[in-house]
Formats: sequence, structure tokens, C-alpha cells
Amino acid sequence: MQLRYRFRLYPTTGQRVSLGRAFGCVRVVYNDALRARETARSEGLAFPKSGDLSKLLITEAKRTPERAWLGEVSSVVLQQSLRDLDTAYKNFFDGLKGKRPGMGVPRFKSKRDTRQSVRFTANARWKITAGGKLSLPKIGDIAVKWSRALPSTPSTVTVVKDSAGRYFASFVIETGPEAALPDTAGEVGIDLGLTHFAVCSNGRKISSPRFLRRAEKKLKRTQQALSRKRKGSANRAKARLKVARAHAKVTDARHEFHHQLSTRLIRENQAISVEDLCVKGLARTRLAKSVHDAGWSAFVSMLEYKAARYGRTFAKVDRFFPSSQLCSACGFKDGPKPLAVREWTCVNCGTVHDRDVNAARNIRTEANKVAAGQAETQNACGG
Repeated sequence: MQLRYRFRLYPTTGQRVSLGRAFGCVRVVYNDALRARETARSEGLAFPKSGDLSKLLITEAKRTPERAWLGEVSSVVLQQSLRDLDTAYKNFFDGLKGKRPGMGVPRFKSKRDTRQSVRFTANARWKITAGGKLSLPKIGDIAVKWSRALPSTPSTVTVVKDSAGRYFASFVIETGPEAALPDTAGEVGIDLGLTHFAVCSNGRKISSPRFLRRAEKKLKRTQQALSRKRKGSANRAKARLKVARAHAKVTDARHEFHHQLSTRLIRENQAISVEDLCVKGLARTRLAKSVHDAGWSAFVSMLEYKAARYGRTFAKVDRFFPSSQLCSACGFKDGPKPLAVREWTCVNCGTVHDRDVNAARNIRTEANKVAAGQAETQNACGG
């Protein structure tokens, strides 16, 4: 399993300049390689290989007056930009073949992009010093805010500057499954919603924090201040940074909420089941802002990888399963109901249901049925 660990960096003024130089050099090499390949495609020539591009755009370019400044940064990050372009092309072609979700064609990078990144591999000889700083070639030792210890030694580190002007070190580490948590008898089905972020089959309801809705007034003021600034001015750049920081604060709060809730559910339950929602479809309705504010997809992804890591069972129920139409007591299908109906009585057995709790119980029951059916199929096949 691959896990990403991200830590905040606090570079000095000189280190910020060096990082900015590295971002620019990586961007130029990437764009030059993309331009060379697009030119070859338009002229019907052979697709240039990475080795030829490396020799032309890095080794030989450093000897010219126009590109001599490429030698001011580590050559490893320049080579890595060519590998990133190869990955972008591979993802695009795999999308056309149906091997993965569709990806757009590689695009040129701009110095006006608010997010910049550079990747250092093991060949760059970066290291974590005894004092806990991140030592990068031709940049120096950067102070790091370590929130936890790395489980193993990473081979690469990506330095990212986000739209809010913050710097982060991102490590991708190969890890095996953690020691399984103690077994528990808890099984829970989860119905995700907007009024309540999550309703569990045991009756627990977690209110939706609505981070974006709560911050709308402040975001509106900062956005209005930005719109009044003259384009290209220094004051506009400062105002844009304030808008980005306000949005980053909302994103961080939502991310922390998802992590805390998913960890609590994984610890308390042996099996977790959720509905496979079509978030893209819901995001095209009048509820789009609330759907994006909830962040269901990120939360479900956290549940999935944490369950695999800690030895829990995770299941998704088909999105077309009528969880809100079935009676969890007798199984009678009572038909669709408008969203305004929050409670209903089963006409077959007379049970009074809370709409969301009933849906969560049906999700749990359906997940158990699917798991039992898969076990029977494996036994029938001699598994």
C-alpha cells in the first residue's frame, strides 16, 4: 500500500528564491519537451524519446547562453520533469484505451499557475538531517513541522507550493498493512446526506459541519476586495493570496473532520458499508454547492484505505439499490418518496421509520447479503 505523508515547510527568504528558481527550471524543461513532441506529431515525425530530449533540452541546453541558468538547479529535478511528461502521456493514452478514467492531453505549464511543485528522487541525495530539517541540493536545509514520524525511509520527496503560498514536503511511502485493530462485534451501514453528514444504522447521526457555508461571508468579502484591485498590480496579488488562504482554511477544516470521523468509525466497527453515490451527477443539480461542501468522495476513500490498512471489512452498495424505499423491518418496497418526507410508516407491517436510519440499515443488510453471496460463489467454485 502506498501512503502519502505531507508536512509543512518553512523556508527562509533565500530558500524561497531557490525553490522558485527550481520551479521555473522544471517548468521550462517540461514545456520544451511537450513542445518538441507536439511539433513532431504535427509534422508526422517519430515520437521523440526521453533520452533524446534529455540530451537536447538539458545537457546541450546548459551550454547555451539562453539556457545556461538551468545549471543553477539540481539536474535530477530536470530529469524528473521529463518522466512526469511521460507519465502524463501514458495516462492520456491509457484513458483512450479504456484502461483508466479519461485524462486530458498534457498541457503547457504556466508561471502564473498558483500551484508549483518539484520532485527530488534518491539520485538527488536529499536527506533528513539529524536536527530534523529537510536538506535539498542547491537549496539548503529547510525547517519542517513534523506532526508524526515516517514509518519508513522514503525514496522521493515532492516540494509543493500551494495557491495560498504555503510550502509542503510530500513523501510517498510503501507500507504493508498495519497491525490489525482488536476485533469488535460492531457492524454499521452509513447513509451520507446533507442535513446530517452521516447517519449510521445504529441510530447515530453526525451533523454536517458545512464549512463552506459557514465561511461564505468572509469569502465573499475577500473576493469583493480582489475584484476591486487593478489587474496586474501588487495589491491584486496580495488580495488573491487572501482569497486563497481563506479557501485553504475551509479545505483543511473539512479534511480534518473527514480524518477524525473515518478513524473513529474504523476503530468502533468491524464492518463498514456505504452507498456508492454518483457525486458527479449530484454536483450538477441545484444542490451542487452543498454536495461539494460535504466532500463525500474524499470521506469514502479514507474509509476504504483505512479499512484495508487496519484489517476491517469495507463494502460499497450499488447506487441503484433502493435503500430509501425498502422497509428495514419486513423488506416491503414502499416506493419512492420526496426529500421532504423524513419519516414514513410501512403500509405492510406498520413500522414507523426515520428515513435516513432506515436507509442506513438497508445498506448494512444489503452489504451482508452481497458478502454472503460472494462467499457461496467461491465455495461452489472450489475456493
